[in-house]
Amino acid sequence: MIAFAYALIPVVMITALGWLLAQRNFLRPDGWRAIERLVYFIFFPALIINVLASASFDVAPWAMIIVLISAQFALAILGLLARRSDGGPRKGSIIQSNVRWNTFVGLSIASALFGEAGLALMAIAVAVLTPTANILSVLALTHFADLAEEKKPHVIMDMVRNPLIIGCGIGIALNLLGVAPSGIAEKTLDILGQATLALGLLVVGAAVDVDAFKRAGPTTLIWSTARLLGLPLAALAAGLILNLPADGLAIVVIAAATPTASSGYILARQLGGDASLSANLIAVQTMFSILTMPALYALYLMTL
Repeated sequence: MIAFAYALIPVVMITALGWLLAQRNFLRPDGWRAIERLVYFIFFPALIINVLASASFDVAPWAMIIVLISAQFALAILGLLARRSDGGPRKGSIIQSNVRWNTFVGLSIASALFGEAGLALMAIAVAVLTPTANILSVLALTHFADLAEEKKPHVIMDMVRNPLIIGCGIGIALNLLGVAPSGIAEKTLDILGQATLALGLLVVGAAVDVDAFKRAGPTTLIWSTARLLGLPLAALAAGLILNLPADGLAIVVIAAATPTASSGYILARQLGGDASLSANLIAVQTMFSILTMPALYALYLMTL
């Protein structure tokens, strides 16, 4: 448990630094967006390719993949059961919040706790959770939104063009072919990948809207609690049922226990969701996860 605290505290501090820099106007909003694009399109895919290309897939059983996807679908179904007053665009934002996760927080903690092996397992979680979260989010937001048909996105094409999914595909393909990057190529990817976690966490912090936290109402608090506890508890239960090994179960719990992704606000705004509710959910979950993540990891340790 002490090891988890040592892993979490730097994540919190770097995220808080990003928020402070944004409050002090260290960078203009377009500057933060530029950094986010660099991380999303260059640094993050480089990290995923490098890690997955040399990962040992015998430590990532199919059971881990089944657990992660099952937990996401369970929370999506839970969102569908939202009361009538939380219908329409609000329901779309609730479902999106339930199925999304913060990859930067998950990767940082996995790396600090388990080193390269943890990064490899969390990269596999990225390969599983990211496309599933995007598909469920887009379907939910567009289904419950009031959009013209021509404005609805092409889900499959968006998945094909997603840089994280492309990075996962390249990394897995290189691994299966036994041609993992080496020499200059490996060093280049390694240098690019090293920028991912620090810059990613700074961007997460810069996106935190404290005003959204202050205006959070009952709906935000209820669904933030459901997401922060429901997804990791569902994943932990499924992992125990399928007898996941300890390292795989730890990664599953860590990934599921992270707060919802800050990118959900942009998607909700673009696809007709309730953007204000999305901002509230992101802010509340980001702050409350500082307390819930250690508690859930302690629960995982009790199952060993």
